[in-house]
Amino acid sequence: MKKRPLRKKRSISEDEESSMPGFWNVKSLATADEYDLEGLMDGLLKQDLYLPQKISTSSESMPDVIHAVAKYEVETEPREVYFFREGTVVFWNMSELESGNLLRFLKSYEQHSYADKLVQSESELMLYTHLESSKKSHLKEGNIMLAPNATDLDKYTFSNAIALSVKLGIWEASLDRYVDSIAFVTDDLKSGRPIKMSREEVLRKQGELFALRHMINLSSDLLDTPDFYWERDELENLFQQTCSYFSIAKRTRVMNEKLNHCVELVELLSSHLSDRHHVRLEWMIIVLIMVEVVFEILHYIDRYFADQPQTSQVLTS
Repeated sequence: MKKRPLRKKRSISEDEESSMPGFWNVKSLATADEYDLEGLMDGLLKQDLYLPQKISTSSESMPDVIHAVAKYEVETEPREVYFFREGTVVFWNMSELESGNLLRFLKSYEQHSYADKLVQSESELMLYTHLESSKKSHLKEGNIMLAPNATDLDKYTFSNAIALSVKLGIWEASLDRYVDSIAFVTDDLKSGRPIKMSREEVLRKQGELFALRHMINLSSDLLDTPDFYWERDELENLFQQTCSYFSIAKRTRVMNEKLNHCVELVELLSSHLSDRHHVRLEWMIIVLIMVEVVFEILHYIDRYFADQPQTSQVLTS
């Protein structure tokens, strides 16, 4: 199976070297399967460095995200962070040092943390600035353009889409590792060699595959726009525009095609191993029947020779 091409991403060094005036960075990472947001909220309040903020103009509570603003200002542009329950975090206008400290603080509230190398390789980095005109917030040449009257809902919408992209990147990497782990099977099948997997290993592979499929298609917003945006047309357009920039729909479709191929291969393995198991059972039954026949023959022969002396005595008398 052909590996996915790595998408070109900005690096911190490139942005620091270019240092566009009036622009600040937005960085998103997926560090775990899930965050304990309730515990994280208590931790932020105790730490007293970042103040949790209520996302404005939202009529309903948003239990799956925490928006926090740095308590101490370094410059006029605020430093903000969004924590999503799905295990992703988005930093607005934060240095590598500060975001690194926050990531270390965050580890206490992570469930099933990812490897640091994977987290960094699948991160996303963008730039944002503030518009002076009355235009609406939008994307331009991969940069976030915030309207003068932009609310934190605009930033939340951008953050939500970026977080979705990095989470998808983690799942893409997981699928690549899964494909690598079963690549030898197709070579063995093509060459006619015996399959070197047990039924238990195939069952585990099936479990991994369906767990990944469940996360992508049932436990995420990759296939549909979240309910939050349905009655907020401007935010929905902003969300879809950002998702389109990251090719989320196309990447999800490609992942599902790969998953379907893997499902077919694993089902073939399971069927083959089941047939082999049935054949082994049939041979065991045949052997047991043969053993029983041999014992019956031996028992018959033993009875035959046991009756011989009695027959000889009768003839003598």
